[in-house]
Amino acid sequence: MGAARHLVLKLDLSAIGGSALTDRAIEVPTAGVKGGIPVTYVPARNTILLSLALGWAEVLGAGHIFMGANAVDYSGYPDCRPEYLRAFEAMANLATKAAVEGRKIEVRGPLVDLPKAKIVQLALELGVDPAITVSCYQPDAEGRACGACDACRIRRAGFDAAGVRDTTRYAGE
Repeated sequence: MGAARHLVLKLDLSAIGGSALTDRAIEVPTAGVKGGIPVTYVPARNTILLSLALGWAEVLGAGHIFMGANAVDYSGYPDCRPEYLRAFEAMANLATKAAVEGRKIEVRGPLVDLPKAKIVQLALELGVDPAITVSCYQPDAEGRACGACDACRIRRAGFDAAGVRDTTRYAGE
């Protein structure tokens, strides 16, 4: 995909907890998306991840950071909103050597305004096999989606709305 290098960092956000995705004592919901910020919100997750991406971008001399937040996410997750991406970009261009030296970094969320159905269609148009992607909040050890959590249900609905067969690997199917 044209990446200069691939970097894998191990992070353990369970040390912070505070979310059904990082604290085993908090149950992952399967009864549908409710109003407000869901228990699957991970405190400062996107800020942490974007900060790491920012550091890596600065080392590589990259001018762009891309994030996969989308319209469905930002309805409940404050760190998936377009204004959050703009604010992070402003901070990145205030707080980095690269920006001070005139090398601005753009933070983009190309999926931010797209519903899941459009994301499915775009993936297929770009030749991305959705089966190699994971949305699930609690995949099994083999990376198969649970099929029951809110992320799986929203994903399935996106495939249905797009009129496309869901090729996601679900446990038990």
